[in-house]
Amino acid sequence: MYVIAEINGQQFKIEEGKKLFVQHMQDVEAGATVEFDKVLLVDNNGTVTVGAPTVEGAKVVCEVKSPLVKGDKVLVFHKKRRKGYKKLRGHRQQFTELTIKQVIA
Repeated sequence: MYVIAEINGQQFKIEEGKKLFVQHMQDVEAGATVEFDKVLLVDNNGTVTVGAPTVEGAKVVCEVKSPLVKGDKVLVFHKKRRKGYKKLRGHRQQFTELTIKQVIA
């Protein structure tokens, strides 16, 4: 059984017991339980239920493993040829690590 849910403006395929990295969530602590009720699709062993826009009564219960995880560094390099202009900037995206405890459909 899996569901498609919207978390912080992004859609994720969610299965029970899996680990999930979502955009950084403010004001959550490690070990806290978080519920998401914006479930868009439920697949229960081949029986698919599509919400309009969401599935009624369906929700996802997650546990926060780590409230702040930094992603890989991405280097952004700008250059204008023959002008002597070079600029190098780095960026590390911040994520929150969740473990899916229960999917209620």
